[in-house]
Amino acid sequence: MKQPPAHSRHLTLFATATRYALVEHLRNRFAMVLVALFIPAWTALGFLSVPSTKIEFRLRATGEVLTPGGNQITEITGVLNAVTLIIGFMMFAATFTGGLFDRRLALAGYPRTHLVLAKITGLALASAAVATYATALTCAFQAPKQPAVFAAALFCAGLTYGALGVAFGSLLRREVEGMFAVLMTSVIDLALQNPLYSSSSDGSIVRYLPSYGAMQASTGAALSTTPVTAYLAVQVLWFAAAALVGFLAFHRRTRNTLHKTGPARLVPRQSEHDTQPSSPTPTA
Repeated sequence: MKQPPAHSRHLTLFATATRYALVEHLRNRFAMVLVALFIPAWTALGFLSVPSTKIEFRLRATGEVLTPGGNQITEITGVLNAVTLIIGFMMFAATFTGGLFDRRLALAGYPRTHLVLAKITGLALASAAVATYATALTCAFQAPKQPAVFAAALFCAGLTYGALGVAFGSLLRREVEGMFAVLMTSVIDLALQNPLYSSSSDGSIVRYLPSYGAMQASTGAALSTTPVTAYLAVQVLWFAAAALVGFLAFHRRTRNTLHKTGPARLVPRQSEHDTQPSSPTPTA
C-alpha cells in the first residue's frame, strides 16, 4: 500500500490535535460564561462607576502627557485584565485537565511538536476572538483612536497570559494553585500600571511586568494617534519568553521515561486456574 506523503501526514496530525484543542476550549462552559458576562460587566463597571475626573500622566510609549478621564483609563485597564484572566484560565484549564491525555499521546508516539503547535493555534484563535469582542465592547463606551492597534494589544496580552497558563498548568500540581497564580499575576501586573491607582505606573520597574507592552500600546492606541507598534513588539517578546517556558514545562510533563526503566514488556495475564497449584498426579 502506498504511504501518504510526509507533509500530508504532518498536516493530518496537526489538524487532529488542533481540532481536539479547540473542542476542549469550547467545552469549557465556565470560560464561555466569563466571555459572555464578565467582559461586558467589567468594561461597563470600569467606565460607569469611576468618576470622569481628569488625571494627568506621561505615557512612556509616546512621550506625551495625557489627561484622560479616570473612567477611561480604568476601562482600558479593566478590559486588559478581563482578557488576560480569561485566556490564562482557558489555557491553564486545558493544559491541567488534558495533561494525562497529552502524556499518553506523547508516549504512544504522537509528535509533541504537533501538540504544541496545536495549543498555540488554539491559543491564537481564542485570543483573536476574545480581543475582537472586547474591543467592540470598549468602543461602545469610548472610541479608541487606533482601534486596530488597540485590538492587537489585547490579542498580544491574551497570547502572553495563555502561554503563562500553559506553564502553570504543566508545573503546578493542584487546580486551585494555578487559578490563584493566573489571577494574582494579572491583578498585580495591571494594578501597578494603572496611573489612577499607582504612582509608579511610569516607573522603571513596570517595564518588566508581563503586560507592559500591551498596556502601553492599548493606552496609546485608545488616547493618542501616535504610533505605538514598537510596544506591540515588546509584548510579542514577552509572549515568546512565556511560550518558551510553557514549552519546556510541557516537554517535561510529557517526556518519555521509558529509557529509565527499560521498554515495557507485555506479559500474558494468567487465569485463575493457572495460578492454582496443580494437584498431584495419581499413581497406579
